[in-house]
Amino acid sequence: MSIEVITFDLDNTLWDVDPALLRAEQAQRDWLLQHRPGAIERYDHKRLWEFKQSVWKRHPHLAHHVSQMRIQMLYELQVAAGYDEASAREGAELAFDVFLQERHQVVLYEEALGVLRSLSRRYTLGALTNGNADIYKTDAGEYFDFAFLAEDIGAGKPHPDMFHAALEQSGAEPGQIVHVGDNPEHDIQGARGVGMRTVWMNSQGEEWPGGERADREIDNLLQLPEAIASIVASRP
Repeated sequence: MSIEVITFDLDNTLWDVDPALLRAEQAQRDWLLQHRPGAIERYDHKRLWEFKQSVWKRHPHLAHHVSQMRIQMLYELQVAAGYDEASAREGAELAFDVFLQERHQVVLYEEALGVLRSLSRRYTLGALTNGNADIYKTDAGEYFDFAFLAEDIGAGKPHPDMFHAALEQSGAEPGQIVHVGDNPEHDIQGARGVGMRTVWMNSQGEEWPGGERADREIDNLLQLPEAIASIVASRP
């Protein structure tokens, strides 16, 4: 079987997510300060993190629904500050919209668009993410044939459901798909578990944590076409 499909993780695979998240958190905070005074002023970074953790513990059913989990956190922040339920619900949705708009202002790795453009001429491309980034709201969207978020599936990587969705959508066999991602457990072990081939995007020069390694390892997306060609050449 030949390789027909390449699926990608997004955050820290096609772009560095931290700058966008920091801007998004600040935009969210600024909105709350202006429109829901009293809701967030008493929370520094540490206390807000603790508040988020308490929300996660109370709502484990939202573990793979990162957008709904954030909206719930924003709602509870406002209720705790004395806002009525209707105002808190409205404020949570509006603050989240501000967050999400900035969260999508990602800066792709310099080489990403050229590599994706080239690969899209030969392979079906898909996106599989545990986060809430919509690839179609980025500059890379035109090169992707399908995309799944964990909150669409109800389970995140490394759970097989995300990878099974890619198999069903593409119509490919597991051995015809290469999954590219930065997380050894979520991306590499998860994809290997359903029989896909794998490429570890190790842009930070990390040590492999143990277990069966990816088929190939790269530290720059420019190396990806050659890595895929090597996987194809190695197949019996």
